[in-house]
Amino acid sequence: MVLASVLLAGAGAVVLTLSIFWARYPVIHPAEMRVFRAINRLPGWLYWILWLPMQLGNLVVGCVAGALFALWKGDLGVAIAVVIATLAKLVVERIVRREMADYLKVRQRPGTSEPGAILRGDVPESGASFPSGHVILVAAISCIVSLDLPGTTLWVPGLLTFLVVLGRVYVGAHNPLDVTAGLGAGLLIGAALLFVAAWL
Repeated sequence: MVLASVLLAGAGAVVLTLSIFWARYPVIHPAEMRVFRAINRLPGWLYWILWLPMQLGNLVVGCVAGALFALWKGDLGVAIAVVIATLAKLVVERIVRREMADYLKVRQRPGTSEPGAILRGDVPESGASFPSGHVILVAAISCIVSLDLPGTTLWVPGLLTFLVVLGRVYVGAHNPLDVTAGLGAGLLIGAALLFVAAWL
């Protein structure tokens, strides 16, 4: 478990650092815009596939789902770590936004920063969106609940995290670097809390 935590933390740190570095442009980079359009313009029927997994990034839904799963498995340590991850998400999101304060006018929601963006569901049209809080939460909780999963099903939290990453760009809620920054931050939180969950 120690090796897995170190690898997750290392991957998270690299992804978060690179996302912050590449997001420090005076405009949304054309390459990022191309990635956004490729995902955002995928067929409309995907919305009904991606909608449910995306709810796991909601602060209340993600926390309750993760905690209930842990309690169902009889693992109080994992349930506590899920609650801590939910609180840590709020703190880390604020720290990253403070770090990116000079660029938040650029890193606006795609409804403002991406010409012709398709907004699906109740996605806000404007406002700061770096990093994606939905992705931070689902990535962190996915790491933690993996402690209670057999090896043959460890791919499930990874798949759910991927669907949230994809879904948040698809619905027009975030630009690609917003979700990669959220993924990096979530992996860092999850890796740290694996130790907490294991020892509680």
